Amino acid sequence: MTVTLASLSQQTGFAVLDHLEQSVRIPVVDGLQAQGDLIVIPLAVVGRSVRPWAIAQWHDVPPEGVELLRGEAGGNPHTLVAEPGACRWTRDVNDLDSLAIAMFEASSVVYLLHPEHGGTGCAPGTYVVRRQREHEGRGNRLVAD
Repeated sequence: MTVTLASLSQQTGFAVLDHLEQSVRIPVVDGLQAQGDLIVIPLAVVGRSVRPWAIAQWHDVPPEGVELLRGEAGGNPHTLVAEPGACRWTRDVNDLDSLAIAMFEASSVVYLLHPEHGGTGCAPGTYVVRRQREHEGRGNRLVAD
C-alpha cells in the first residue's frame, strides 16, 4: 500500500503546512533518520548505551498518534502514528548520553509526522528517539527546530 502525506494526514487528522507536496509517497527507512531537532536510531546502533528501564511502562500508540517532541523554535510537534496494535512506546529510557526521549517497537510500518517537515516511515523494528545535538565551538548544543 502506498502511503502519501495526504492520505496519512486525512487518516490521522494531523495537518501539515501547505508548502509540502501532499501527493508524495512517504519513504520507509530501516536506518537512521532525522527530522528537525530529533533523530530516530535503530536500537541495534546504540544498544550498548540505551536501554528501557527495567520497570518501563509501555503504551500502545493511539490512532491519533503520540507527540514525541514539540520543537523549541517553532513549537511544532513531532508525532508518531501507527495502525492500532502495530506499535508501542515508552519514555522510560536510560541513555548514557542523556539524549533519548523515547523508544518504540513497531511490528509494521509506523510514521513520524511534522507540520513543516512532512512525514517519514520507520520499518518494523525497535528504535530510540533522541534529541539531536550539534558541535558548537568546544561544546555541544541541542538542535532547536
